[in-house]
Amino acid sequence: MKKTILSASLFLLTLPIFGQSVLTPEKLWQLGRVSAVGLSKDKKSVVYSVSTPDVSENKSNRKTYMIAVGGGQPVEVTDPATVVPDEKISPDGRFKLHHKAVKLSKITGKDRYADLPKSDGYVYTSLDYRHWDTWRDGSYDHVFLSKIVDGKTAEDLDLMAGEQFDCPQKPFGGGEDYIWSPDGKKVLYVSKKKTGTDYTVSTNTDLYEYDLESGTTRNLTPDNAGYDVAPAYSKQGTLAWLQMKRDGYEADKQDLVVLHNGARLNLTGHRDELHVESFVWADNGQFLYFTAPIDGTLQLFEVKDPGRTRMMPVIRQITRGDFDVNGIVGQSGNLLVVSRADMNHAPELFTADIASGKMTQLTHANQSAVANLRPVKTERIWVPTTDQKKMLTWVIYPPDFDPAKKYPTLLYCQGGPQSALTQFYSFRWNFQLMASQGYIIVAPNRRGMPGHGTEWNEQVSKDWGGQVIKDYLSAIDHVSAQPYVDKNRLGCVGASFGGFSVFALAAVHEKRFKSFISHDGVFDFRSMYGTTDEMFFENWEKGGPYWDKQNAVAQRSFSQSPSNFVDKWDTPIYIIQGGKDYRVPIEQGLQAFQAAQLRGIKSKLLYLPDENHWVLTGQNALLWHREFFGWLEETVK
Repeated sequence: MKKTILSASLFLLTLPIFGQSVLTPEKLWQLGRVSAVGLSKDKKSVVYSVSTPDVSENKSNRKTYMIAVGGGQPVEVTDPATVVPDEKISPDGRFKLHHKAVKLSKITGKDRYADLPKSDGYVYTSLDYRHWDTWRDGSYDHVFLSKIVDGKTAEDLDLMAGEQFDCPQKPFGGGEDYIWSPDGKKVLYVSKKKTGTDYTVSTNTDLYEYDLESGTTRNLTPDNAGYDVAPAYSKQGTLAWLQMKRDGYEADKQDLVVLHNGARLNLTGHRDELHVESFVWADNGQFLYFTAPIDGTLQLFEVKDPGRTRMMPVIRQITRGDFDVNGIVGQSGNLLVVSRADMNHAPELFTADIASGKMTQLTHANQSAVANLRPVKTERIWVPTTDQKKMLTWVIYPPDFDPAKKYPTLLYCQGGPQSALTQFYSFRWNFQLMASQGYIIVAPNRRGMPGHGTEWNEQVSKDWGGQVIKDYLSAIDHVSAQPYVDKNRLGCVGASFGGFSVFALAAVHEKRFKSFISHDGVFDFRSMYGTTDEMFFENWEKGGPYWDKQNAVAQRSFSQSPSNFVDKWDTPIYIIQGGKDYRVPIEQGLQAFQAAQLRGIKSKLLYLPDENHWVLTGQNALLWHREFFGWLEETVK
């Protein structure tokens, strides 16, 4: 057995109490991660995989299982393709869709000059030179069509031949970005057909239809300026997809749209608070089921497609409770198979009765591990804001919480900025883990979060240093008024926009906090504008470039940069930065650490050279957690 060295306080927290123990970083990284493969061909079973981290090898081991939708014992599956329909196979079984990279331009030195085979230089003449965690090398992902001959694929046909565009979309797109039409005569795919600088300032993806007979392609959504993604046909042949209206705004209200005889119908536009995350068609083609954030959770909804009529679509919420429905696998009779999680439980598969919303757990990949862990209590409260509104705030309490005691408390700042703060289960920002180390966690649904209406969601844009910062202080002040909160032991933590929030609060907190932690946070708005990979985000959120002196909105935005207020910092701060983070690039964390050091402020830097905006490897994740809680132990507790 390998010996693990922990601080004394962390070691004490791993000791069992009344036969149970609390969650630790090590236990978190032993949990299986459940993901659905799909429903079986007869729709009576669901196939899923469980990926279990092997921290010692810095990898994961994956196994695949099948379980009856009605419940029972899972059976291991060695070849999922024999059980789950392959949706990249054409309806007539003659062709198969797939994607692969195609080299279309000479970017690297060795590609440009045959006599420089060891040159590792890159040459660019426009933006889009890097994205997320990868530098452009002249390759683009394309959709290919292959004939199936004697069970094998042959004769690849590039449906995007010669085009310097991507499908699937980078960095997170996959096979869901291209689909067959029900008759097998056409292929639909998602692409943002822009290159270079134009690509980085736009979110205008479109749906393209490739006709196999004519070999021609047409744009199905030329009149929509924003995102068009996630196309899906009903069994009856109606096309639906997710749509945002405004170009350059990645967090615009996302609606569910259907197409009938060339006419588009927005099924969710009349519900201002609903931002659709995912959807599937009902088997009968009359309904669609979708997930959306609502009041601090992700829930399952049903909307009736009125077809060719212009009737107002009727929306019904199917599930309710303090949990998240993360995604929909598919329909089996009167049941939907979904993924569900909450702050005490990693995602597992459940069934949801469509009529009643009753949920039944199907998979139990972590049952034994969870049974031995003491859960934490989560509570939703409503906090009055400085502009006389009510803000939903999650409060998470340590195991065996005793209101007669006083607890150190952490304000959690969510990233995004427009991302929902719900009952999510993270393997890094894990509320159960934080609370299990003896902290109360305060997690506000501050300005800039979907699920509370468009006005609330959009109020953060172009005003990062405005009302949203006041919301944070309102939340921590409201909870700190409780007798069980030790106001002398408050900390503030967050990543990305949450990391920016930490930097901003460090200048205005008026000694509320004893310590700060910022992970991949935006520190200096000018250098962020000059180095980040997606310019549409910066242009929308800041209102324009810093050099446009006539743009009052942009000038106000850049005046709110945390780098302008370092002279007001006076509190210990821990800064974490990924070396391959091109969304919030390396200079952001290094500048903040350097400023803190030069000002003589107690500070620490964790640099992760091979991690991007996230932390993906097991050993780096454990390093992250140990340093995170070690810093809090040193500066807060």
